[in-house]
Amino acid sequence: MPRARGGTAVDVREREIRAEQRHLDAVYRRLAEKIDEAEYLVADAASRVQVGTPGALAERDAQVFRAGLHLSRLNKEFEDFLFGRIDLLRGKDGVRGPDGAYTSVEPAEDAVREEPDGTRVAEIAETLHIGRLGVLDADYVPLVIDWRAPAAAPFYRATPVAPGRVVRRRVIRSRGRRVLGVEDDLLRPRVRALLEGAELPVVGDGALLAALGRARGHRMNDIVASIQAEQDEVIRAPAGSVTEVAGGPGTGKTAVALHRAAYLLYQDRRRYAGGILVVSPTPLLVAYTEGVLPSLGEEGQVVIRALGSLAEGVTADAYDDQEVAAIKGSAAMARVLARAARAALETADAPQRLRVVAFGGRVELDAAELAAVRRQALGGTAPVNLLRPRARRLLLDALWEKSGAPRRYQEPEFAAEAREAFDEDIAGEDAFAAFLDAWWPELTPLAVLRSMADEQRLGRLARRLLRPREARRLARSLRRVTPRGGGLSAHDVALLDELRVLLGTPARPAAPREADPLDQLTGLAELTTYAERQAGGRERRTAAAEPGERADYAHIIVDEAQDLTPMQWRMVGRRGRRATWTIVGDPAQSSWSAPEEAAAEQRAALGGKPRRRFELTVNYRNPAEIARVADGVLARAMPGARPPRAVRTTGVEPAFAAAATEEELADAVRAEAARLLAEVEGTVGVVVAMARRERAGQWLAEAGERLVVLGSLEAKGLEYDATLVVCPGEIAGESPAGMRVLYVALTRATQRLTVLSGPADEPDAAGVPAALRA
Repeated sequence: MPRARGGTAVDVREREIRAEQRHLDAVYRRLAEKIDEAEYLVADAASRVQVGTPGALAERDAQVFRAGLHLSRLNKEFEDFLFGRIDLLRGKDGVRGPDGAYTSVEPAEDAVREEPDGTRVAEIAETLHIGRLGVLDADYVPLVIDWRAPAAAPFYRATPVAPGRVVRRRVIRSRGRRVLGVEDDLLRPRVRALLEGAELPVVGDGALLAALGRARGHRMNDIVASIQAEQDEVIRAPAGSVTEVAGGPGTGKTAVALHRAAYLLYQDRRRYAGGILVVSPTPLLVAYTEGVLPSLGEEGQVVIRALGSLAEGVTADAYDDQEVAAIKGSAAMARVLARAARAALETADAPQRLRVVAFGGRVELDAAELAAVRRQALGGTAPVNLLRPRARRLLLDALWEKSGAPRRYQEPEFAAEAREAFDEDIAGEDAFAAFLDAWWPELTPLAVLRSMADEQRLGRLARRLLRPREARRLARSLRRVTPRGGGLSAHDVALLDELRVLLGTPARPAAPREADPLDQLTGLAELTTYAERQAGGRERRTAAAEPGERADYAHIIVDEAQDLTPMQWRMVGRRGRRATWTIVGDPAQSSWSAPEEAAAEQRAALGGKPRRRFELTVNYRNPAEIARVADGVLARAMPGARPPRAVRTTGVEPAFAAAATEEELADAVRAEAARLLAEVEGTVGVVVAMARRERAGQWLAEAGERLVVLGSLEAKGLEYDATLVVCPGEIAGESPAGMRVLYVALTRATQRLTVLSGPADEPDAAGVPAALRA
């Protein structure tokens, strides 16, 4: 560690930690005061039982809600509430922003002076501490600047090449209310900076590399303390239209996407009150990232969903092999489903004859006549369930004609009266209602999807859209789907969402509500307080409205966008018809084998909105030793693709091992996993081909909580201190995109990588498998 300015490194470090501890103590004292104020406001407003007017009651309700929300944010316990500091030169002007900090980005022309001996000297004019929420003292002087505020931007964007007003950037590590350490970056090393007359001390070897070396857990940590300039540019980009973010493994795409959600809410909370949706490829990635937004002080307005749980009421719990996934994800499935929705009414147990009594005689429609009525009813473009009223009317038309009534009533006035009476008589019969329920039942997406498990039926529906073998594979995969929705894959969920639109939901008459005496006295249909809504109002609202989550969002962030299939893009697009978008992805990591088809559906989902593109170029996750191995696979998977640049080295090369037989593979996996667990303090990920996932889980069932076994398609977006990649040839051979999937598997580790070959991998004398040899 280099010697710090102003004394020994140890002395200066301890002195600076104590100084930051004093500031942190002051921050928590101020937070305690604000919590007391918020609690008083909540108690005071809630205690006002007697209010004179409905307007006063509504005002009280709003005050309780706002104070309660503020109190909830203040009461959150963060591991490092205060994490940064910047020491700044005097700016060009003396204008302060709403957060109390000076707004000038560039220093004043005379902020740095040159001494006779050539030394450049400057006084620190302003010090800002950066944290998760903004905190002002009683005199409105900033104790903490919210990380999303404009005044905090230099903490992330300043570099030695373009430092602006920043002289020193400090990252503060804390746990609870205790400061553990500080790491400084000196951005103007040629300037002798003075703080309150003393030379500005510099501690540590650089904040970023210190953060990168930290052990991983099973949840993503926010990167708010170590955001770099190119990442900050994306986070703070204007939200209009579509923001595209490309970047290879380890560039922080997922973290940047989540921090962008928090930043957008901070910048324009009213605009994004319609909600922000973050779409992740797998439940594992959702579980890994779901703690980031609460740690940034944002939750409630942001929904994080895996593709397999994006449709209401269902959750994927099964996987499709790559061939079936390619069929279900293809754009042709939209036309197959449209046919299936229309054909779902033609079941073996549907009635083939309709008989009613009219004008003293029996009137009957046979199977052919009923089929003609159904074809005519389905000639419209409305969803199938919403065509039921049309089918009912056409049945009555056919019965009216069959009865001979048009010949009996020549006068239009008499004919209209007779027809009205006829419709009332026939439609009022229980037999007619029962027939209509059986002949045109309300269809559900799940029932229609399950009906497609019939190979012969699906073969007819998919004619000229799918090859016969594809139709058979599709039908067989749907046999596992249960009446309650078990056995669904993430690709099935997209099909269900498509069917939901094709079928529609019939409008139901609202349940009658008993008159409330209060309505008669005040003329108000409903008047509730915040407390009442929280306690008893929830049940009433649930009963009065269809259950379901928000279906249309103000902003949508799609993570790992390169993996969305055409059908999944259609599903996501329905939730953002009026939204702005952030699309995050990397074509080199795509597991989807038809990118052109997916791109067409993406364009349709985005609606032709203009796009702004960013690229993240620095790999912060992998040390250079691991990146070199992965980059060799990338060169074979996507010739010409440019990998991100690794910024650190560990001196530890990836290890290679081999099992001579399939029987020896289980013991080898256990041995290599144990070795990695002993070498790192954090987590170990064992990545295998999807078909080997369950067996590998059984081999390592006793390995402990620090180890995770995952299939190759589940590894996207995750990272571990050490990774064991098993049988890379199997991963590469899983699909036409297998080499790209292998590239993903090799880029999950932050410290150690081991590749374990099986007999089919053809390892050389050093254990390097054929899939990794140039």
